[in-house]
Amino acid sequence: MTNFRPRLISAALMPFAVFAGAASAQTSEGRFQVKGFLTTVQPDAAITEVNTDLIGLPPGAQTTATDSVIPTIAAEYFFSPNLSVETICCVTPHEVEGEGALSGAALIDDVIILPATVTAKYHFTNFDRFKPYVGAGPAYFFIFNEEVGADAAALGATEADLSDEFGFALQAGVDVPLNDRGLGLSFDAKRYFIDTTATFRAGSAIALQTEHALDPWVISAGLTYRF
Repeated sequence: MTNFRPRLISAALMPFAVFAGAASAQTSEGRFQVKGFLTTVQPDAAITEVNTDLIGLPPGAQTTATDSVIPTIAAEYFFSPNLSVETICCVTPHEVEGEGALSGAALIDDVIILPATVTAKYHFTNFDRFKPYVGAGPAYFFIFNEEVGADAAALGATEADLSDEFGFALQAGVDVPLNDRGLGLSFDAKRYFIDTTATFRAGSAIALQTEHALDPWVISAGLTYRF
């Protein structure tokens, strides 16, 4: 009888010990992760609709935006080994140029985009040290600093504006730990689905207004630190 009570207590405590061990394993990698990336931003910016055209766009006129390579930072919080939320910080410069019948035309210079983005991510944990993930979430593009390009100015444009817009982002990537102190590599790809309205004014009048699909690919690689 004297040995029965300790055994009973041990048996009763066993589930709690297992739960505590599992919780410890879940949090051993840390709740926070920061990433320093080198990122390429590859927008489309094709015209999808013409709202106003007082200058007479030629048939086959189209536009594109230049690519950009920039440093970016991502910050991530883990609710569990599988679920996290992430945001990014960067600004990305672009030029808007003509294609097709407008090939090579300088339309809008010095565009700066701040792509405020939050994604919810699911991490797959059954691939040993490779930790692939997928994510999705809302985005809001703040667009500023637009300057009228030389060829648009030659047609009489005095002001250019690209509207700020809400959109959506899909994400996929992989984290690869390099050691047991939180350092790792990360490879990440996002596809944004977001439009903007381009407005060219001649004085106070709207001379041209068009809708554009920005829809950039944003591809990153860099180092991570989890703590």
